[in-house]
Amino acid sequence: MPDWLTSMGPHWAWLSLGVLLAAAEIVAPGFFLIWLGGAAIATGAIAWIAPISIPLQLGIFAVLSFIFLYGARRWLKANPITTTDPHLNQRGGRLVGEVLTVTRAIEDGRGRARVGDGEWPVRGPDVAEGTKVRVVSADGGVLVVEAA
Repeated sequence: MPDWLTSMGPHWAWLSLGVLLAAAEIVAPGFFLIWLGGAAIATGAIAWIAPISIPLQLGIFAVLSFIFLYGARRWLKANPITTTDPHLNQRGGRLVGEVLTVTRAIEDGRGRARVGDGEWPVRGPDVAEGTKVRVVSADGGVLVVEAA
């Protein structure tokens, strides 16, 4: 084994592990690995300041991981992450309240309406082609409408 590798302390392994876990959080976000990475970095800092045995370092890492995860969970429960746009990836939900023009008459509860430069399937009361309808909800890819 090279001399430079054997002369490195175990704290470098902890610091490297912490950085790798933080990077893994970027690749596979789940808001979980970042806390384990923080615990690994904290363990590396402790091992750097006060050289301790490997089993004790593993114990410190386990305890810090639990503390970081539990603390983050409590903090997130008290301060939930809210979005400013709850319908960001729900195109149908964004259309609620819009007034559309029926392009294919709604018969037996089904028809089509113009949305922008396209058409969407709609469900609602029977109306003739060209009638204005208001979107009241979205059911998957089908807009639920009522007469406007």
